[in-house]
Amino acid sequence: MRRAKITRDTAETQIEVELDLDGSGRYDNRTGVGFFDHMLDQLARHSLIDLTVRARGDLQVDDHHTVEDTGIAIGKALVQALGDKTGIRRYGAFHLAMDDALVRAALDLSGRPFLVWNVDFPAQKIGSFDTELVREFFQALSTHGGITLHVDRLHGLNAHHIAEATFKAVARALREAVEPDPRMAGVLPSTKGAL
Repeated sequence: MRRAKITRDTAETQIEVELDLDGSGRYDNRTGVGFFDHMLDQLARHSLIDLTVRARGDLQVDDHHTVEDTGIAIGKALVQALGDKTGIRRYGAFHLAMDDALVRAALDLSGRPFLVWNVDFPAQKIGSFDTELVREFFQALSTHGGITLHVDRLHGLNAHHIAEATFKAVARALREAVEPDPRMAGVLPSTKGAL
């Protein structure tokens, strides 16, 4: 059963995450940050990972802690659901076109977190959402999910499209990486003997 449930409680946020790697992309995300919920919905739908997030954060300060801590919790849930990673494809990559935006994401579920981020936005806000929080989410996800993640904006004029293309591109790369490899059933995808 490649499922996980994580609870993260701090003085700033209370977050619960449930996910199922073998889902159909169902989602029910409520963080109190509307645009972020929309992005988490995209992450679930396009990765085919069922995702439920409940977050209560210090939104009277700003959205930062809620977004970052949700990334931490989802990363930890991915690690739990993947177990020892036997039989997965491990790598994933995708080019995602969305209107004016083109984003490339490539990742390795290596257990060695590293983020390469070449995404800039033409605006600092999408509605009331700070665009810099997109990077903060993926930094937290890669660090706590043990993911080497490269994300590049190849083109884009509209900040909303760029952000959404980023979440969808990572989702599609993640979908590929977590899938069981029928040619490698029961085999760890590494010559090291551990990931």
